[in-house]
Amino acid sequence: MSKIKIIVADDHQLFREGIIALLSKNESLDIIGEAASASELFELMDKSAPHVVLMDISMPETNGLDAIKTARDKYPESKFIVLTMHAEGQYVVKAVRNGAFGYLIKNADENELIAAIEAVALGKKYFNSEISELMIGNMALEGESHKKLSDREMEVLELVSEGRTTKEIADQLFVSARTVDTHRVNMMKKLSVQNTAELIKKAAHLKLI
Repeated sequence: MSKIKIIVADDHQLFREGIIALLSKNESLDIIGEAASASELFELMDKSAPHVVLMDISMPETNGLDAIKTARDKYPESKFIVLTMHAEGQYVVKAVRNGAFGYLIKNADENELIAAIEAVALGKKYFNSEISELMIGNMALEGESHKKLSDREMEVLELVSEGRTTKEIADQLFVSARTVDTHRVNMMKKLSVQNTAELIKKAAHLKLI
């Protein structure tokens, strides 16, 4: 491969400038553009397809993870590395599911960033040991939660998340209101939450809804 063409997508100008200055010192890398939003990024990608895009999660208009999902089909030749301050497992898992090839925290050093870019440009995935552990741990947690909830409880959970009342859920599932309340209490116990609001929040966190 000739020079690796890169676009830096981050809504903080100073950070973009710092990354560009850092990478520009490497003769094998070619910074072909920078973007402060997903729309700016897509405009750039329409004109010149990069090999690698460094993408922040917290972006205006459309967050970085959703932008990666959109780009996965629209720009299949470009590979995305998430470069963010978010070190939570659920973000890593969603990034991978949406099509990211790498994930780095913004405190990564120069050598690791360049190693990630070179690996991803060749079509390889890049996650350091810390990120891999977060991803595995979060996926295991999701799997455990799925096993804990019965099929009927999952049905009730989905309807609760839609804002349905107990009576509406009971009517739709052809059960009594008391049965719905029992399912709700059992789900709260299984997911270690105290009320319906916490139940929905925890379920969303675990990607159950």
